[in-house]
Amino acid sequence: MSAQVKPGLPAIAPYALPRAEELPVPRAPWRLERARAALLIHDMQNYFLRVFTPDASPIAPVIANIAALAQAARGSGVPVFYTAQDGDQDRRDRGLQADLWGPGMSWAPEHQPIVGALAPQAGDIVLVKHRYSAFQRSNLETLMRARGRDQLIICGVYAHIGCTLTAADAFMRDIEPFMAADALADFSRAKHDLALSYVADTCGVPLTSAQIREQL
Repeated sequence: MSAQVKPGLPAIAPYALPRAEELPVPRAPWRLERARAALLIHDMQNYFLRVFTPDASPIAPVIANIAALAQAARGSGVPVFYTAQDGDQDRRDRGLQADLWGPGMSWAPEHQPIVGALAPQAGDIVLVKHRYSAFQRSNLETLMRARGRDQLIICGVYAHIGCTLTAADAFMRDIEPFMAADALADFSRAKHDLALSYVADTCGVPLTSAQIREQL
């Protein structure tokens, strides 16, 4: 009988982020358009970032790359959305996630807030995150449609979990997903590459943050 995986987040060892020449070739032919795009900063809360080695790759350059993307988006009139989970979730509301990841975060400042370097600014929209996909039990799609947006740039954590499931969900809503490959972080480089490969094969376009800023 195999040992059961203990619920909760693993400690994450440093790893190098993918470079432009390492990105998988996407099946989709889409190109970002400033008037159609929105930026999603996914789950960049202290609770999720505490398992990385501070001031090391991937998390240090990821935070810097997300900050640059957010600045470019705001300067280009591209809406900026955030997801953030609530602390001290009721077990009934947390659902099956509790079986895999435990009780989750508390309201404590070392858990709940979005990391200070990426604090939302006036005009940004923060959505409460309920499940892996940012679209589940939120009005993200409605807010995008109201702004005439049908492309979504995804950055944040964790690449192979919420970021990938958000991309897949966007695709199934006829919203074109773009993964900011060096503005994502994951449990390992292998998981990171898996996420990019899956999205490129099935539902979206991986790009570097520099490529995204250029296209915006």
